[in-house]
Amino acid sequence: MDDWTMFKNTVLYAEKTKLMMEWGGMDLNDEYIFSMERKMNTAMKAMRELEAGAIANPDEERMVGHYWLRAPKLAPTPELTEEIESCLTRVKAFVKDVHEGKILSECGKPFKNVLVGGIGGSSLGPLFVSKALSTPADKMKLYFLDNTDPAGMDAIFRAVEPELDETLTIIISKSGGTVETRNCQMEAKAVYAAHGLDFAKHFVTVTGEGSKLDNTAVSEGWLARFPMWDWVGGRTSVMSAVGLLPLALQGIDIDGFLKGAADCDELGRQPNLLENPAAVMALAWYRVSGGQGGVTQVVLPYKDSLDLLAKYLQQLVMESLGKELDLDGNKVNQGLAVMGNKGTSDQHSYVQQLVGGPANIFVIFVQVLKDRDGQSVTVGEDSTSGDYLNAFMLGTKKNLEDHGKKTMTVTVPEVNAYNVGQLIAIWERAVGIYAQLIHINAYHQPAVEYGKKCAGVLIDIKNRARALLLEKKAPMTAPEIAEALNADARDVFRLLLHLTANDPALTMTVDPEDITESTFAAK
Repeated sequence: MDDWTMFKNTVLYAEKTKLMMEWGGMDLNDEYIFSMERKMNTAMKAMRELEAGAIANPDEERMVGHYWLRAPKLAPTPELTEEIESCLTRVKAFVKDVHEGKILSECGKPFKNVLVGGIGGSSLGPLFVSKALSTPADKMKLYFLDNTDPAGMDAIFRAVEPELDETLTIIISKSGGTVETRNCQMEAKAVYAAHGLDFAKHFVTVTGEGSKLDNTAVSEGWLARFPMWDWVGGRTSVMSAVGLLPLALQGIDIDGFLKGAADCDELGRQPNLLENPAAVMALAWYRVSGGQGGVTQVVLPYKDSLDLLAKYLQQLVMESLGKELDLDGNKVNQGLAVMGNKGTSDQHSYVQQLVGGPANIFVIFVQVLKDRDGQSVTVGEDSTSGDYLNAFMLGTKKNLEDHGKKTMTVTVPEVNAYNVGQLIAIWERAVGIYAQLIHINAYHQPAVEYGKKCAGVLIDIKNRARALLLEKKAPMTAPEIAEALNADARDVFRLLLHLTANDPALTMTVDPEDITESTFAAK
């Protein structure tokens, strides 16, 4: 078979959505595809059951329904369909009232800015889409509080403080108990108070009904509350109110966003695997990993506006697929790492290693055909900057393949709400299919929860160590404090190293010969 015929056989084009996928560089030959047919059919059957309302997250006894967010009629009960449609209606009505000045700030001013407080899935998706689709015509400007770093929060607060009385704040937490989000909430509340403003007249929440955060919003009289359901995971929540509310306030076409995902989902239900982009992607992952994980997926979008795509996909892919145990309780240590930024910047950084380094990587290029609104100038060699961008992408792809590295390309006509919805939907469904192939639960995150529990224990040790020092009023080493608290001296040392740098009531006397023998005391 000649090269052109082989190429033709490995290009998937969906006329309805204008999505194209080229997978010839992933070594999915006919023999391999045939050998995987039964396994893929089983995975696709499990996906159909998931979408029909099966308990797809057995650890938490939950359905998994983020696909219903863009196609509510597919929800397994009329009640769920009504909840989804009602939430979308409420989001649109609230946003319309804000944009038309029917909902004003405490000072009677129209809202101009939106401060979004959330962590992980409550921020990564909205942040990616917000940047990807931002234009000079945005109706409101979004700022994200997505960490519990005080200096990072201060930078955001400085940006909005001149217009704080025109700033709406959305606090997002599915459980309502996420500590990092609570910290952002309390820090924002303090900033409003410092400016003589009633924060409640500026605050909105997206959270689970009846959660601690939901109850707080009710008792304090926040502007509005929007629901988050237990059958939507944080990393797949961008098409719920988590993402739709801030994105609609920004002025993004959320109907187009949902439509793109819904149409791509239809492609993902195609029984013919080679007409199903998500199935091809999942099969390609399995081909490269052998179903064992341990490889890195490098995502290279050749468009500045998509430079947060890889960061968003890190959580979607790695939190879903990075699991110690399979569904039978066997230790498997599964996972696909994700890295990437954008082309062509990466050709001047880590592409050198992708080409010349170990073979434990594969690259997914994201190509956008439309360069810009309007005509481009010729910059050299009868070519535009966009021509060079495309040539650099194709050159990097060829270079990788010539060095034995696996590649595939996902192509969309332009960056708009519809196509960003498509991109998210492809990876979401590929994750679901691949998880079925390797027999893991893609919809829980036990390692993350364990880390949060450890943090809570350490906060308790920090508080008890501080109280001890204030009571003793005498210098003590970390081992001495640890013995008194029945704690690990290493934890005590690390905690007090930070605490004494920030707490004016405490001090550290550094031992220059051995810093671990330094003493801590009340001033």
